[in-house]
Amino acid sequence: MRPHLLLAYDFPPMGGGIARAMSELARHYPPGELVISTGEGEGTDEVDARFPNRVERVPIPAARLKALPGVLMWSRQAAILARATNAEFCWAATIKPCGYPARWVSERVGIPFGMFAYGHDFLLLRHQAHQSRLKRRIARGLLGAASGIVACSNWTAALVRSVLEELDVPLAPEQVHVVHLGTDVKFFRPGIDASSVRAKYHLGPGRWLITVARVVPHKGVDTVLHALSALGPEFADVQYAVVGSGRALPEMRTLAKELGLASRVKFLTDVPDADLPALYNVATAYVGMSREDGFDAEGFGIAFAEASASGLPVIAGRSGGVEDVVTDGQTGVLVPAEAFDATADAIRLVLGDAALARRLGAAGRARAERYFHWDRVVRDLRSAARDMSSEAVART
Repeated sequence: MRPHLLLAYDFPPMGGGIARAMSELARHYPPGELVISTGEGEGTDEVDARFPNRVERVPIPAARLKALPGVLMWSRQAAILARATNAEFCWAATIKPCGYPARWVSERVGIPFGMFAYGHDFLLLRHQAHQSRLKRRIARGLLGAASGIVACSNWTAALVRSVLEELDVPLAPEQVHVVHLGTDVKFFRPGIDASSVRAKYHLGPGRWLITVARVVPHKGVDTVLHALSALGPEFADVQYAVVGSGRALPEMRTLAKELGLASRVKFLTDVPDADLPALYNVATAYVGMSREDGFDAEGFGIAFAEASASGLPVIAGRSGGVEDVVTDGQTGVLVPAEAFDATADAIRLVLGDAALARRLGAAGRARAERYFHWDRVVRDLRSAARDMSSEAVART
């Protein structure tokens, strides 16, 4: 079978949600059926050896792939790679810079390409396109050359269709496909011994809430802190672990102190992925109060899928694509994303009813096993690629 070519700016050892998703595709595509083209980075040989699919590194640091010389080098190498592997389809992991080499490959090798969409990217694209005629023209050229776009949630798909219409891009609504992301249900699971991570990160006894996210404004850590401070004395044992780092970390540390929560909140930075499953197993519930903030939004939220796979009830903000991951009353509780009081009430509900918490957690685990896993994601992507290829043939 002819392989797919994945052009990814964000790829390990680079961190972040997109890099993590791309690495999972590299792991779960059948061996030999995906070729990844990306940039160099420290320790890439060790990283690449872990994947069953071929990783070809452009011989420049990944950060330079965004500059014009890097884009040109990447485009030429990607075209050579597409011909050498007889690739039948190309994926652009992001609009920019990946869309540039994807279009180059499509025009010179003659294979169709699809583009991934996450939400925040199209919020920013919409703003840029309305601010600059040049950026509008570039965006129309990149998007219009694609045979289709894959959105990670229904909210993201609606946003993409809206932006395509605003920019007058000749892609039909049905050329925007929804493929929900997933998680590793063997890696994230309930029943993992958490004693070692409790000791390592000094997580004492009592009930723990957990958030795994970059500490940036739209992730809503401040909402959780305010909600925690509003809980009554019957929840005095409840503590909160924030796993991640980001530009809002100093502000959140200060807020925790101002609310009198310094002794009950742990900010855990530089946590390796290997520790995450056990950390989820420390918690009684997962809390993620993401909201729209400028050009930032939660297009999907892989951490919600990880928490559900770990058997945790989820308390989440009703915002962006979160409703596609968390089903209110079935796998978690959804509340208005910026409502402190509603968040506190949801925490009281879940922590105060052990039977409800178990039911929500068990339903989340079952749904992850049934649907939110990477093997299903790969199947859906391959199906979308076939549809896009057929649409490309129909247009020629």
